[in-house]
Amino acid sequence: MDLIKIAAENIIVKREHPVFKAGDTVTVYYKIIEGNKERIQQYQGVVLQRKGSGLAQTFTVRKISNGVGVERIFPLQSPKIDKIVVDKRGIVRRARIFYLRGISGKKARIEEKKS
Repeated sequence: MDLIKIAAENIIVKREHPVFKAGDTVTVYYKIIEGNKERIQQYQGVVLQRKGSGLAQTFTVRKISNGVGVERIFPLQSPKIDKIVVDKRGIVRRARIFYLRGISGKKARIEEKKS
């Protein structure tokens, strides 16, 4: 198995993304293919977690759309991700902030890091 991982890491070009963690608000520019047309869709929300390592690393982004919470999992090294922009850095004490799923309103706010 280790030989497969080493071969995959040498073949696939790693993409450079900004440093972000759980609690940060990010905008993911994702390429959508509709028929023969291609467009870039923005998905802005709070990062709930980063999971995995190497080429298999993923991150989960949660946003509120029309009063309903929507979560999406993105592979970090996906060629469909055009770019990732970190809008706000949040202060959280955990690596996985799933407690945001059960709260709403002012309780769901994350304190912003002063830079």
